[in-house]
Amino acid sequence: MRNWIFALVLCLGHAAGAAPLQLWLYCQTNLLPDENVAKLETLWRRAAKAGYAKILLADSKFARLGDLGENQTRYFAHVARLRALAKELHLEIVPAGLPMGYSNDMLWHDPNLAEGLPVRGALFEVRRGEAKLVADPAVKLGDRPDWHDDALSLNGAAATENGHKENARLVWKVKVAPYRAYHVAVDIRTKEYTGTPEIKALADGKSLCFTGLRVAKTQDWKTHHIVFDSLDHKEVSLYLGVWGDATGSLSWRNWRIEEAGPVNILRRAGTPCVVEGQVEGKDYDPIVDPKSGRVPWGGEYDVWHDAPKIITHLPEGTRLRISWYFPAIIGDGQVGACPSDDKVYELMADEVKRLRAAWAPRGIMMSHDEIRALNQDEGCAARKLTPGELLADNVRRCVKLLEGGEVYVWSDMFDPFHNAHDDYYLVRGDLAGSWLGLDPKVTVVNWNFDHRADSLAFFAGRGHRQVIAGYYDGAVGNVRQWLSAAAGVKGVTGIMYTTWRGDYDNLEAFARIVGEAAK
Repeated sequence: MRNWIFALVLCLGHAAGAAPLQLWLYCQTNLLPDENVAKLETLWRRAAKAGYAKILLADSKFARLGDLGENQTRYFAHVARLRALAKELHLEIVPAGLPMGYSNDMLWHDPNLAEGLPVRGALFEVRRGEAKLVADPAVKLGDRPDWHDDALSLNGAAATENGHKENARLVWKVKVAPYRAYHVAVDIRTKEYTGTPEIKALADGKSLCFTGLRVAKTQDWKTHHIVFDSLDHKEVSLYLGVWGDATGSLSWRNWRIEEAGPVNILRRAGTPCVVEGQVEGKDYDPIVDPKSGRVPWGGEYDVWHDAPKIITHLPEGTRLRISWYFPAIIGDGQVGACPSDDKVYELMADEVKRLRAAWAPRGIMMSHDEIRALNQDEGCAARKLTPGELLADNVRRCVKLLEGGEVYVWSDMFDPFHNAHDDYYLVRGDLAGSWLGLDPKVTVVNWNFDHRADSLAFFAGRGHRQVIAGYYDGAVGNVRQWLSAAAGVKGVTGIMYTTWRGDYDNLEAFARIVGEAAK
């Protein structure tokens, strides 16, 4: 079936003499500092000279253009300056908004709108007017792991590795209660270390945590934290270590685990906090974490801090079962918004209005990519839809917000050859069918290099125009492989120089390769 679709698309593709691909340039920046705008001016002049036509422009402040405070005048002066420059250079600016995967910018307005992971029936006991967590069951990491790779040498409750050509991991088997939050901490020291230290909680072959540790190449002893949800598991394999080879030295010590209280608790209708048999505001004070989504600034979630106190006048020794929700923190801080809360759409509608007022764009990019937590909280689960159906509904609503202009979207969450499948990060259920919500008039910005032929054919078969997102801070020559896969595929209209590191050294070389292929 897959090969048949691809063959059909090739037959329908453009013949010789088709319009050349438009060159796009991806720019992610902060438009407030004068120096950043000056850099863009230089960059865009280079781009225009090299033949680029469109700028995909991203700025975290696009999600809060109405809340810039004293910076508003300077910011919008920069917007006007860049609009004038784009007009002079015949460049079209396409602003990126509606962040549904990396939603931190939108969550600046209300951190409680994050998708929540469930904690169910955690045990607390009243002690001197405060409900204190009681580990149920008790959890502990022994001084020695259950097993470890040979690359590590143990010394009491510490471990060291001095360069290795294989995995270097410590592993414990830990009994846990289902649907509880667990905090793991460890002290780490490095010296010229090239590996990436990680903490992973695995259960039934699946990872329960994807939080990065941000360990520096060289650092003195520093404590690093993760928090994971056990979900429906009763045992986890806890890994502290490094996958693959490394040089330099890495030391671990003081590893520990504990059941966690309501750190970063989410409070909205779709993430209810329930104390069984008790009434909030009467039997106990409201449970709120003032640091949730506010550290170090709005929309950012500190992985670990002291849980908020639960104050109560219930009798000493009273035992309570408490349920709540908290956000999944992915990588270096990514948190996704819940697509089932109407306030999310209110915020996005406001963003669209302000982006159009600021930029008068012909089109807007929907920033739907790598949506890594979904269908976990009550807001989603109560709808009894698959994750694919939830995302299809979400993107329909987002496209409706963008009526009247061109609409673009990243490919991955609607691509069965990429992320639109089962067993994706902390998504509960199958993302298949998400593409059914994607109107054919939406242009797909395709970045599935590994499965480029299948992916290009899939979206072309559904009637979408496509822009290829190439380069990705790799070898500039990979654009040739993209162009080869796209040859004859109907509706491929552009190709974008896509850099996440702000590396524009190969901007002209990229354009030359595309130009040569068109001859």
